[in-house]
Amino acid sequence: MIVEVIGGTDEVPEVRVADVDDLARLHLAVGALTDEDVDRALREAGLGRLSEGDTGLLDVAALRAAAEPQATADDWAQRFDGMVAQAVEKGWAADDGASLQVHVEPAASA
Repeated sequence: MIVEVIGGTDEVPEVRVADVDDLARLHLAVGALTDEDVDRALREAGLGRLSEGDTGLLDVAALRAAAEPQATADDWAQRFDGMVAQAVEKGWAADDGASLQVHVEPAASA
């Protein structure tokens, strides 16, 4: 799953969740935006925040709410829970498990 923050219309960043059925990976893909723009866009979308330039924190409940309607796999909810559990086991959880720490990568369109 990918959370993308890219330049939108009128230079307002757009946040969207893509590849929701791919629960083997989770990262934040960022277009040609400043860290401040990315952080503000994530917060305004309710999906999380930028922690450092190469790390983001994504809200688990908000991520699920944004991704689940797009999911096509019957077992998606169980696989999502498994992804979160694995992240917690590896120490990638923050905010008492309410957020997951993810790497920031350049967006393909950047």
